[in-house]
Amino acid sequence: QVQLVESGGALVQPGGSQRLSCAGSGISLTGKAVAWYRQTPGKQRELVAAITYGGDINYVDSVKGRFTISRDNSKNTVYLQMKGLKPEETAVYYCHAEYRLQSGLGFSYWGQGTQVTASS
Repeated sequence: QVQLVESGGALVQPGGSQRLSCAGSGISLTGKAVAWYRQTPGKQRELVAAITYGGDINYVDSVKGRFTISRDNSKNTVYLQMKGLKPEETAVYYCHAEYRLQSGLGFSYWGQGTQVTASS
């Protein structure tokens, strides 16, 4: 059974830092396209940061210079290091992984989400 298990969500002071982790279970995250999304009530899920199949890294403009996505293949874990958190970035953060077989069949997996709250 494939699972993406997120952790690290917390209540953080505005301007503070937090690191989220996403551990793969039943799936190797090596070579997969992985990403972090976030969602607030009533809004669509927003892509925050991603590592593509080719290893390129992309960020939504609003987090560039403050957030860093990384992958540790030895721990089968993807991280999102967040700095300078803003109250409006309070959200449930989700990990996502996907891959496609040579046949074209695609697989997509989501974690259960972890709450990040930036508030004093």
